Amino acid sequence: MKRNNLPFIPVIVGTDINAYNMAISFHEQYGIHPVLVGRGELSFTKWSNIPRVVEIFPNLGEREAFADILIQVAEQYKEDGKQLLLVGTNDLYVRLIIEHQEQLRRYYTFNYIEEPLMNDLLVKKNFYALCEKHGVDIPATHFHSCQTDAPFEGDVTFPVIVKPSNGVLYYKNPFPNMQKVYKVDSYDEINEVVTTIRESGYDADLIIQDYIPGDDTYMWDSVVYVSSKGKPQLVTFAQVVLQEHELTAIGNYTALITRYNEKMMKVLQQFLEEVGYVGFANFDLKYDPRDGTFKVFEVNIRQGRSSYYITSCGHNMAKYLVDDLIYNVDKPLTYLDEEHLFTVVPKYVLKNFVKDDEVRADVRRLLKEGKYRNPLFYKRDRHIKRKFFMMARQVNYVRKYRNSEWVE
Repeated sequence: MKRNNLPFIPVIVGTDINAYNMAISFHEQYGIHPVLVGRGELSFTKWSNIPRVVEIFPNLGEREAFADILIQVAEQYKEDGKQLLLVGTNDLYVRLIIEHQEQLRRYYTFNYIEEPLMNDLLVKKNFYALCEKHGVDIPATHFHSCQTDAPFEGDVTFPVIVKPSNGVLYYKNPFPNMQKVYKVDSYDEINEVVTTIRESGYDADLIIQDYIPGDDTYMWDSVVYVSSKGKPQLVTFAQVVLQEHELTAIGNYTALITRYNEKMMKVLQQFLEEVGYVGFANFDLKYDPRDGTFKVFEVNIRQGRSSYYITSCGHNMAKYLVDDLIYNVDKPLTYLDEEHLFTVVPKYVLKNFVKDDEVRADVRRLLKEGKYRNPLFYKRDRHIKRKFFMMARQVNYVRKYRNSEWVE
């Protein structure tokens, strides 16, 4: 299908791996070249021939500038008879779309929740309260405000994890040796981390949370798509094979295997239905071997950077958006039940750095059977310079995992 015959133009906000995965999802399904808008150039999309154009606005992440920039983009790329389909690719951009949705809906079509629900889901204290109300298991959790100088004295069993409740605000206040999460073994260590983060300028809550034992393969991922009419259409469940091991990137998955767990898929689907959710949602969970339960850490109000496995399994992410928002198609609910290996790391890393013997055996089998995909090497993206940088990235992954000091 040629782009000129389609009644929509995708506008993707972001230039990272998530933006690339959404861009190639649109291209695979429709042969269309999306417009990308971002704060800076990143190697995932900089030299790609998949985007129609990559527009760079360094102040895109600023609240007072965001809507004006997207309206400017809309005015530039609008065409008669075509809807501009807006897709955010990180928490900040999705938050800004939601906060400015009254202005943006005059120019764009999109499927995101309202602002009050966003705040309930993105602010961890609110989110965990919702989980408890709706019967979703979470780790034992304390909250400590960075607006007080008082030390944390809650009753915890060590080790524990310390992390920000408001990730968007946390990353606006960078400091030396900043980490995404902190694993600590004493009250002194907790309060040292608290002081460091508070002095950076972060003034929201910190989460002090029970540490669930287990390597990368104890982490799990679930993606749900709920239509603009509030009807769940897709639920997935996947086991993490590897995650990034750099301290600033823990929680970013580099390899997943799709699994099927109807009980947990129903729990997450029903939670979203009960809170009135729409759009893509991406849950992070961990299996707790101490009591045999899956415990939810967070939900991202968008597709994740690893969610491309959905497209690889024949359920194209872009098609869900287009069928829902452009063609008004009602899809039946699908629980994804197809085994597939998603990876952004080379086969050498998969074969040598997965700790769990059974998961490593599954990885080797899926590689042998050809049931795997690395979206960074999309075959129709032929830019030579980009291919060179992606190959260099693969080599760098071998070095990173070989030198990793990440401890479970």
